[in-house]
Amino acid sequence: MNTAFNPSPAGADPIRAILDAAGESVLAIIAGVEGPSYRPLGAMMAILSDGSRAGTLSSGCIEADIALHAAEALKAGAPRLVRYGRGSPFVDIELPCGGGLDILMVPQPDRSALSEIAGRQAARDGCSLHIDIDSGAMTVEDEGATRRADSALTVRFDPAIRFLVFGKGPEATTFAALVNSAGYPNLLFSPDIETLQAGESAGCPTQHMPTKRFPKGLAADAHTAIVLFFHDHDWEPPILQPALTTEAFYIGSQGSQRARDARVATLEDMGVPSDDIARLRGPVGLIPSARDAGTLAVSVLAEVLAIAMQKTR
Repeated sequence: MNTAFNPSPAGADPIRAILDAAGESVLAIIAGVEGPSYRPLGAMMAILSDGSRAGTLSSGCIEADIALHAAEALKAGAPRLVRYGRGSPFVDIELPCGGGLDILMVPQPDRSALSEIAGRQAARDGCSLHIDIDSGAMTVEDEGATRRADSALTVRFDPAIRFLVFGKGPEATTFAALVNSAGYPNLLFSPDIETLQAGESAGCPTQHMPTKRFPKGLAADAHTAIVLFFHDHDWEPPILQPALTTEAFYIGSQGSQRARDARVATLEDMGVPSDDIARLRGPVGLIPSARDAGTLAVSVLAEVLAIAMQKTR
């Protein structure tokens, strides 16, 4: 399994929940999947001493029972591997998807290993957690895809997609608000104060850009999507020229096919290499000729996530 990308936002972070908790805890992990599954191999859930949980491992059908087994694992002081669904001894608990799940429960997981993962996630630095299923011992390494091999389970952690949104008007703010509400890291850049205020009202981080240029020192790694929403297309080339030299896996700009052709011609006149220009997407989105800001936002987000998913296969 190639996990170079992580299209999903962090959501409720089980690792952060354990590190922030004062009492005992159990880390529950999907260690085996047979057939269809709501959540993938390596998905995690934290069970805390106050009875609260962070994360999910199913559509809600086994979480309460997992908490009971987690309490037993904590009392015994040893990991526990429990089977649900297909092939499970618990015939009274069924998975709606019809598949089978192996859930590994690690009591009192290694906080130093989890702290290292949290730090590397904050720094957008990928890493892998290696777990001995029998002992619960954990190590963190740079490499390793999510997989299970006998009594060894590896879970890959890669940065969530980060969105750098440039533009002016409702298209920019609606898209930024959408990705923000979905839990993705994002930053909205605009020369327009009203656009920035609308973004801030939606809870989005914002930054004023008074000049037509890509912000100095702005990093765009291989898990970054850069999207431009300008009706004044003169703003686009000075931003796109340096953006196209970054590792961003998605770079797109709003506008018609005619606007795209003019954009490409300007970039060519600026001396931008053809290979870089070929990376530029536009018209953006999966829905052709979207006419309102909401439809365009959903259309572009769907396109970005579809491309991200392709890169995991």
